[in-house]
Amino acid sequence: MDWQHDLLPELTGRRGLVGWLVVGFLATFLVTRFVTHAIRTGRGPFRDASVGGVHVHHEVYGIFLLLGTGTAEFAYRPDGAWAAVLAVLFGAGAALTLDEFALWLHLEDVYWSREGRSSVDAVLIAAVVGVLLLIGANPFDADRSRGEGPVALTVLLNVCFAVVAILKGRVVLGVVGVFVPFVAVIASVRLARPASPWARRWYRRGGRRATRSLRRFPPGHRNRWDALVDLFAVVPRPVPRSAAAPGAAEEVDPRVRP
Repeated sequence: MDWQHDLLPELTGRRGLVGWLVVGFLATFLVTRFVTHAIRTGRGPFRDASVGGVHVHHEVYGIFLLLGTGTAEFAYRPDGAWAAVLAVLFGAGAALTLDEFALWLHLEDVYWSREGRSSVDAVLIAAVVGVLLLIGANPFDADRSRGEGPVALTVLLNVCFAVVAILKGRVVLGVVGVFVPFVAVIASVRLARPASPWARRWYRRGGRRATRSLRRFPPGHRNRWDALVDLFAVVPRPVPRSAAAPGAAEEVDPRVRP
């Protein structure tokens, strides 16, 4: 008996495989965060993996999964149920790898520090891209256009606007803008964040645009995206002034429990 591997009747062909990839990605990320939180708090049977006294990060398993599934796809080009299996495994490998994106960036274990929040940023942005592909927002699909020329021109313009948006510190809108043109255009003409490369290069210190930017994004400014990241990451707790040296602005390592 054949296994019915369609995730939803509406999702067929490439979109069906993207659906399985997104499912594998999200499920693996949620399970991984649950396990790492359990290890951090000492709950359950979970423990850090090590080989010969060397801690093995879960991104290692993700890298091997990506290598294995990529090799299998290029070597065998499976279809049907096996293609869905590879999509799930590729999504799982991507989640395991991106969940430690901050380790690639800083080349040190910053998983539970403020810098480690960039891992959650990377995972959530990848999830946004997966969902956009799932609903059919694919700028690289030449089948729906009049040819490759219009597709290439559209993608080039989208990418240009998206790059400007990202340089202005609006990363999420920039990524979404690659798939949804108007989002990239709007994000590229809006005010840059004060710490963004665009603001450092083009906003004169003390100038009108720099002042507007600081007023719009004051220090400590938080938005809905930060609240979403908080669901999976830990914000370091500031040291009380009475316990810190005068003038010191230190943070407590969140891995140290009170």
